[in-house]
Amino acid sequence: MWWFQQGLSVLPVALVVWSAATFVFSYITAIILHHVDPLVPYISDTGTIPPERCLFGIMLNISAFLGMATMYVRYKQVYALNPEKPKIIKLNKIGLTLGLMSCFGLCVIANFQKCILYYIHVVGACLTFGVGAIYMLVQTVLSYLMQPEVHSKDIFWIRLTVLLWCCSSIVSMFVSSVVLYSGLYGTNLVQKLHWDPQEQGYTAHIISTVSEWSLALSFLSFFLTYIRDFQKISLRAVASLRGQTLYNTPRSFVTAEQTLLIAGSI
Repeated sequence: MWWFQQGLSVLPVALVVWSAATFVFSYITAIILHHVDPLVPYISDTGTIPPERCLFGIMLNISAFLGMATMYVRYKQVYALNPEKPKIIKLNKIGLTLGLMSCFGLCVIANFQKCILYYIHVVGACLTFGVGAIYMLVQTVLSYLMQPEVHSKDIFWIRLTVLLWCCSSIVSMFVSSVVLYSGLYGTNLVQKLHWDPQEQGYTAHIISTVSEWSLALSFLSFFLTYIRDFQKISLRAVASLRGQTLYNTPRSFVTAEQTLLIAGSI
């Protein structure tokens, strides 16, 4: 059995691989068609113009679904490991709520492009990255509270490092974006897909785009830390029948009705 076949570790693996493929495929398509500059465009810019917009949208929606599944399994795992710890149970529920909100934001990003509905796209980005960062914080705190009984300290320090990476990327992206879109370098920069290195604001633009890619990679890296945990869990659905038929009426009545119909036909 391969390592990604153990337990439910295939979920975070699929989430990371599929999301990375989403970014790469849309980027390559946009570059081949000369829709964006090759040097570090915004991730959203690679999914703005058809046909890469269609590819970007459908693949990102699937990533959101995989993210919800991964976060739900993580929630069930933490709950099963700490059934009598109210503080951890409460944090765990908060984490699931934040995670689902972040995945909803990812769907908004996928379906509302930056150049068409900018403010809705920004709301989706804030939900995905802002609320997502808080989700990472909650999971890091849970990792701290569960050590060393449930897992070693190493996983806590790894998640804390990725969280700090994520936060630094958010700060860098926010500051550079505020400077870029403050009006000092012109207006209507949201619609701008091609940049000249000699233009004013190019440095702020590059810092902003690099920060966005760094932020996305930090999220993927965080979910990679779930692989080892998910190797220790499996879920299964149990069918519980509440009757022997799918009729709304009692079985005896149905049988009697069928007998009368048969008798009448004879």
